Amino acid sequence: MDSKKQTPVKYYVGIDVGSASVRAALVDGFGTVVAHADQPIQIWEPQPDHYEQSSADIWAACCSVTKKVVCGVDASQIRGVGFDATCSLVVVDKQFQPLAVNCEGQNYRNVIMWMDHRAVSQVERINATQHRVLSYVGGVMSVEMQPPKLLWLKENLQESCWENAGYFFDLPDFLSWKATGVTARSLCTVVCKWTYTSDGGWDDSFWKMIGLEDLVKDKYEKIGNHVLSPGESVGKGLTPEAAKDLGLPEGIAVAASLIDAHAGGLGVIGADVKGHNLPCENQPITARVAMICGTSSCHMGVSETPIFVPGVWGPYFSAMVPGLWLNEGGQSATGKLVVGLTLSRGLDELALIYLATIQAIALGTRHILETMQAAGHHINTLFLCGGLSKNPLFVQMHADITGKPVVLSKEVESVLVGAAILGACASGDFVSIQEAMAKMGKIGRVVQPNHQHKRFYDKKYEVFLKLVEHQREYRSIMNSF
Repeated sequence: MDSKKQTPVKYYVGIDVGSASVRAALVDGFGTVVAHADQPIQIWEPQPDHYEQSSADIWAACCSVTKKVVCGVDASQIRGVGFDATCSLVVVDKQFQPLAVNCEGQNYRNVIMWMDHRAVSQVERINATQHRVLSYVGGVMSVEMQPPKLLWLKENLQESCWENAGYFFDLPDFLSWKATGVTARSLCTVVCKWTYTSDGGWDDSFWKMIGLEDLVKDKYEKIGNHVLSPGESVGKGLTPEAAKDLGLPEGIAVAASLIDAHAGGLGVIGADVKGHNLPCENQPITARVAMICGTSSCHMGVSETPIFVPGVWGPYFSAMVPGLWLNEGGQSATGKLVVGLTLSRGLDELALIYLATIQAIALGTRHILETMQAAGHHINTLFLCGGLSKNPLFVQMHADITGKPVVLSKEVESVLVGAAILGACASGDFVSIQEAMAKMGKIGRVVQPNHQHKRFYDKKYEVFLKLVEHQREYRSIMNSF
């Protein structure tokens, strides 16, 4: 009989705040999801294009799901916690109490959601400046980023919100503050959504040009002047209060956080591919693209040097994988694109519309990949995760139309695995994010492209490109009026 004692299993908690729910998972050091729980969170839509949430409601849900997944587990085996969340804007006052982001003065509704489009006028004025920081977002800032939302708050709620605000957090950073009491921001959030640059930090001239010079005066304390790389340990770990709330031991490591899509990328892009006969084997991680496909899709590609791609966000240094530059392409509507289509004359026609929709999404992915490659990326393998990766037709179409093999994650919950990888790195159990990704990101299945269909899809792609060009011409004409 073997008398050797077994080494206790080490666990990490990943907490993911999505648009409509909070999820948590207990993940072991091999990337296996041992326990999983979720809970809905509330969304308010007080008027068209205004979407709000409550940071108190979100934190309560985080606590509830975390307690469920760690129930019955030896607390000494839980080594670290990682958070990811949507890139929503959280506003608190100087005492860290919720501050209303609405005209009704409802303080508990203190979160402007990522999908909120109230700041259209503000983003148009920001883009009209053509400031140099815009080159890091493909040349045009999105209304879903934070500067236009901050400007909207100053212009519309100056007395009630702007003048009383103590801190503006990206939601992932709010969660790490809530857990540790430290106001440090993640490089992921401030680089991707706030115009922070890794080489120069905040650009005073940008904030002054757009009318937010107030933020410069206090040395950016309100939006973050202490920035950490994703996976770095924050402060001294869980505070006593947060530990009690979450049902976890005081002082365990808390990682600098990630935006949710970036956590999904982290959960799949670094997986060990040996023995799968893939073109990316024995090549750097820069040969891979992670595609996080759900309601919308994000295409995450990394490079060793900065690559500027027209119409694609980035390059963002260390925003997902420390030490590498990130470019982020995307499709606003993928999982939602068939919603609202009417039944034509029968199921056959509906099936054709469904097939055409999936092909159009895959053709769009090919367009993004070719644009990235034309700018300097060298991509040969797709890594898919998210809800649509469960759809065999969606996966095969992407393989056939891009001509690249598609790697599917063993764990469906790749975003939660990505969050847990952050916690694992913060705990010190892995020497780097890259090591943790290789150990905890597991391949489930590989889908190879059917090259017999290449000529057919090449012809379809020619038509797709013509439609894209016609769309640009149409927009140009409409903008001239």
